[in-house]
Amino acid sequence: MNDGRRLREEVERDARRLDEARRKRSVLAQARFLGTLGLVMVLPMVAGAYLGRWLDERLPGYSQSWTLSLLLLGVLVGAINVYLMLRE
Repeated sequence: MNDGRRLREEVERDARRLDEARRKRSVLAQARFLGTLGLVMVLPMVAGAYLGRWLDERLPGYSQSWTLSLLLLGVLVGAINVYLMLRE
């Protein structure tokens, strides 16, 4: 009987420690998460700007329209990516 109670106490203690570890994120894990969020937001914007600039140089008469359009599309895609990542 004493062994059963001691086992139960150890299991409960381990369960509490596991719950605390899940709730507390280390500083490194938080920094990694924020860095990933930044990349997920910025990369589509940069890709859109570069692709738009390349298209503007290739197609005469479009001065900046592709750059601005694809940059705005990159902002939209980045915002959706961040939203989906935060929702997980």
